[in-house]
Amino acid sequence: MAPTLRRLVARAPLRLRVLVGADRLDRPVRWVAVSELEDPTPFLEGGELVLTTGMRIRPDTAAAYVARLVEREVAGLGVGVGLTHEAMPDELVQAAERAGLPLIEVPRDTAFVAIGKTVSELLAAEQYEELSRAFAAQGRLTRAALRPEGMREVVRRLAAEIGGWAALLDDGGAVIASAGAAAGDHVRGVRPELERLRGRHASLTMSTPGEHIIVQALGGAGKLRGYFAVGTAGGDRVFSPVAHTVVNVAGSLLTLALEQRAEQPEAERRVRSAVLRLLLAGEGAGARAALSALGDSLPEPPVVALATRGGLDEVLDAAAGAFTAALPDDGECVVLAPADAVDALIQAVGRHGPVGVGEPVGFDRLTEGVDQARRALAAAHRAAAPVMRYTALPGQGLLALLDPAAAGAFATALLAPILEYGTRADLLDSLRAYLEANGHWDAAAQRLGIHRHTLRYRMRKVAELLDRDIDDPATRAELWVACSVL
Repeated sequence: MAPTLRRLVARAPLRLRVLVGADRLDRPVRWVAVSELEDPTPFLEGGELVLTTGMRIRPDTAAAYVARLVEREVAGLGVGVGLTHEAMPDELVQAAERAGLPLIEVPRDTAFVAIGKTVSELLAAEQYEELSRAFAAQGRLTRAALRPEGMREVVRRLAAEIGGWAALLDDGGAVIASAGAAAGDHVRGVRPELERLRGRHASLTMSTPGEHIIVQALGGAGKLRGYFAVGTAGGDRVFSPVAHTVVNVAGSLLTLALEQRAEQPEAERRVRSAVLRLLLAGEGAGARAALSALGDSLPEPPVVALATRGGLDEVLDAAAGAFTAALPDDGECVVLAPADAVDALIQAVGRHGPVGVGEPVGFDRLTEGVDQARRALAAAHRAAAPVMRYTALPGQGLLALLDPAAAGAFATALLAPILEYGTRADLLDSLRAYLEANGHWDAAAQRLGIHRHTLRYRMRKVAELLDRDIDDPATRAELWVACSVL
């Protein structure tokens, strides 16, 4: 904030005397302009203390001269006496009184340069004070950000620093934290303005006779994380440079906090996936240790694996504390549930898509249980069923009698020509659908969403690659077992 006329005339060495406008000395002085022109206003910006010896001021021009300065909104007029005018012209005093322009008498031995230097020093001191206040406020905001409720503390501290109100909102406009007088009412008032910022990293400023408001969109790396609104009320008050600095610092701290909050769930998801990989690899102790870092634990065995292709965030919320993780590079989520909580979890997770359910297993057989759930999920998608249990799949009783390693080796060897073929996924899915439809072309093609002629072409390719007659019942039985094992 610029120094005032009051601070300037209070400097005793200058010996300035106020002749007019003693009640208007709180006007800020933004600079000193020395001019002997009859009309100096083309070279002024407003807010200056104009100094002159009055060479161009005559009794008949004094009123017009003062009127031009008032129109330009100068801070005041200082006239040096003892040169052009031995004393302040009465016409100039009367014109200043009528116009309400502060008029200051400058004695002959007070150099205009001295006044200019004094104003410059006062400006520098004001700037230093502003910087000091800004740095001090920045320190208080930073300390607030380091507290347990960092974002809320920053909002509260900011409202106190600016003597107004502040609010932090998420990307949907819901209030995360607010502070200051009537903050809720102010937030409701700015909520319609959020639509102007939606999807853009920008800010807007609103001024009314009663308040001044700044709204900023927060986020980094092209991702909108939320909004930040701050305002100060009270007549025509506006934010000072210090307040603007404090607001910008708070915005940066809140952006950082929102980015960290967004990254935390992603880190937790990676830990959960790592825990699942350890469990499937038989590293139960390591999995429990990693999971304990999240303040979580595994259910007591036996556990039932549920598989779904719903979004991980939605499934995590729906699972309500049950261990949930995403399978790497597969787009599927696995929920491990205690046997007595399976039905409730199926209902909750099932809101986000079909669910496959395995049999109860110990952690030493978890790989088998997850595989069962995934097979059941694949069957649920093929049958367009909301839930599919592994025990309900045709032939699972027979497959349970087979040694897993031997069955896997058999299936891989039998289907190797298809698995090694370039478009093996289409061929394997087509073979499975054909076998499940008992060789009915139309039913299998409809299940795959392709034309029956396309399916016939694929099955001819399968027969060619396997060098087998797929219409032979024994061949179909072997192929069905192999597809089920895979």
